[in-house]
Amino acid sequence: MKREVDEIGDKKTQIKIYDTTLRDGSQFEGISFSLEDKIKIARKLDNIGINYIEGGWPGSNPKDIEFFKKIKCEELRYSTIAAFGSTRKPGLTVREDHNLQALLETKTKTATLVGKSWDFHVEKALNTTRQENLNMVYDSISYLKDQGMEIFFDAEHFFDGYKNNPDYALEVLQAAHKGGADCVVLCDTNGGTLPWELETIVSEVRKFTTASLGIHTHNDCNCAVSNAILAARLGCEQIQGTINGYGERCGNADLCSIIPILELKIGWEVLPAGHLQYLTETSHYISELANLTHYNHQPFVGYGAFAHKGGIHVSALLKDSSTYEHTSPELVGNKRRVLVSELAGLSNIEFKAKEFNIDLDVDADKKQKAISEIKVLENQGFQFEGADASLELYLRKALGEYEDFFSLDNFKVILEKSRKYDTISEAMIKLTINNQILHTAAEGEGPVNALDNTLRKALLEVYPELSSMHLTDYKVRVLDGNVGTSAKVRVLIDSANEHYKWTTVGVSENIIEASWQALVDSINYLLMKTKSKNL
Repeated sequence: MKREVDEIGDKKTQIKIYDTTLRDGSQFEGISFSLEDKIKIARKLDNIGINYIEGGWPGSNPKDIEFFKKIKCEELRYSTIAAFGSTRKPGLTVREDHNLQALLETKTKTATLVGKSWDFHVEKALNTTRQENLNMVYDSISYLKDQGMEIFFDAEHFFDGYKNNPDYALEVLQAAHKGGADCVVLCDTNGGTLPWELETIVSEVRKFTTASLGIHTHNDCNCAVSNAILAARLGCEQIQGTINGYGERCGNADLCSIIPILELKIGWEVLPAGHLQYLTETSHYISELANLTHYNHQPFVGYGAFAHKGGIHVSALLKDSSTYEHTSPELVGNKRRVLVSELAGLSNIEFKAKEFNIDLDVDADKKQKAISEIKVLENQGFQFEGADASLELYLRKALGEYEDFFSLDNFKVILEKSRKYDTISEAMIKLTINNQILHTAAEGEGPVNALDNTLRKALLEVYPELSSMHLTDYKVRVLDGNVGTSAKVRVLIDSANEHYKWTTVGVSENIIEASWQALVDSINYLLMKTKSKNL
């Protein structure tokens, strides 16, 4: 699968994407992939068409050894699995070195060796001579090449090394090239290289060597993506990075930005044809396995990447999406979102109404009333941009297209705590449904959970479809911390059944009341959609 790019000088290159999420990405604070997680991620990366997947460092831990055993059972269509390790230790032969032998035992076709290219590290970290480091690089690469492996060499700290001693940094690259490295990867390990520095250094390296070059950048100066793209433009044929930019400290170059930039902005073929549309799904899938909240404003793949709030923006967007979008969200598997807030204009409301299959033009007065009410509620602290379910309910109520499925007569919530027992929460509720009064009580893990349990208990007999619904998240935001415990709070509740997820909102100075509003909206939304057979 050739991936031709434009000419750089007289040389044509092919871009290869090398993913190191399973090793470098796992060093991100808060990430600890299980063995099964790593297998699932490898499958997902292969599905999108990544060229190389770095599986881990078999010489460092049993989990990675087991990964290389299990991954052999997977039938990968596009990806080559690479094992990671270091050059031999000073004073050892290649056959005596544990890390090199561990690489061979994986029986992978490809391995990546990391070695020092900054003389400061050679002398201080390795505590050896510059010549011995050159020998270590050459010996290790040539040894594995003799075993029939494809070998990439990660020149660690290359850019810092070049800035401090360019002659020695280039000697290291030369040793790797002479040893037979299939690609010599220039690493900005500390992430401190700026784009104009990288441009100068990569250009000089290209004059010095005929070796195939790669790039590995970190994000400590927020330049990892731009540096990787620039290096590719300068002729680096392999780009290393991670999904979502996961990595140590500030992270690695984010492949979720690099890949669409190369394909959509520069016009290079990187993934198999049609596979770019799986990018957003892949990004979110891996963040779920990492047990990390996906960054909403991540370029290309964040849910907020194509979200529009300003009324003027949305008005223009409805005429032509290119007015406020640099590319089509569907190309990367994302979608356009229009948010409704106090900043919203008529266009925002119209866009959302169309999304909800609501005809706002049936009554001009009701339309204006609906818009005014939404703006008043937003001013009070309601956040409809993150709660589409509540927004749809309020719009339908304002237009007279909705009737409540039940009405509250009253509820009580009791908290009891003593020296002998933990806090006990109990809720009692009285509802009217179809002119019938229902009165019940239930306990829960806290007052909101007790209220939720009681409400469901009262409604289930009449509305059995509620049995499939559950709450997936509960968020509380203090809107004005300056007034202390009397501040207004905003409660967002995420709910789901086996088919769909939705979010509702409540606002009050009383957290129980705010939670009640969001709970009622959540249940009413499900019942409304079930009745209309839309959920």
